[in-house]
Amino acid sequence: MKTVSLFAAIIFSLFSISTSTAQTAKTETIKVWGNCGMCKTTIEKAAKKAGAKTANWNEDSKELKVSYTENKTSSAKIQEAIAKSGYDTQDFIGIKSAYDNLPGCCKYDRKEATASAASFACPMKCEGDKMYDKAGKCPSCGMNLKEKKEPVKMEAMNMYSCPMHADVTSAKPGKCSSCGMDLKQKQ
Repeated sequence: MKTVSLFAAIIFSLFSISTSTAQTAKTETIKVWGNCGMCKTTIEKAAKKAGAKTANWNEDSKELKVSYTENKTSSAKIQEAIAKSGYDTQDFIGIKSAYDNLPGCCKYDRKEATASAASFACPMKCEGDKMYDKAGKCPSCGMNLKEKKEPVKMEAMNMYSCPMHADVTSAKPGKCSSCGMDLKQKQ
């Protein structure tokens, strides 16, 4: 009987240890642009819907303090959900149509990178994450611009350029249209 009790105690201890380590809680501060109490409600609600246990946005500092369980969500998922509701975060640009539908008091000064944010972008990303107000052709590669419905993650883009002609750039490796040299990846 003692062996069964000892065995049960060992199994229970192992289960408790593995459960507590698998549920790692993380607290983080994320920059989120907005203006007012209505912004606060929307931002916090979006963060919680994306899996944050707690979310508290400060209107003055524009900082969102969140806590979440790492194996259930991430900072990127939380920021993406906030961007889908129309708000720019430190890593994501809010969806333009969602921003346009915000009440007037919630219209904040958008980040420099989003001043031209619209709903069309080059599928080859040769213009980086640059977006346009209307459909058309990409000025760099001539491909038709595609409608963007997801928030755009702001990150460095792989670009290639000619060592002899700095103005010749491409989103993918290839040859320079002026001299035929191989394009080199920009650092």
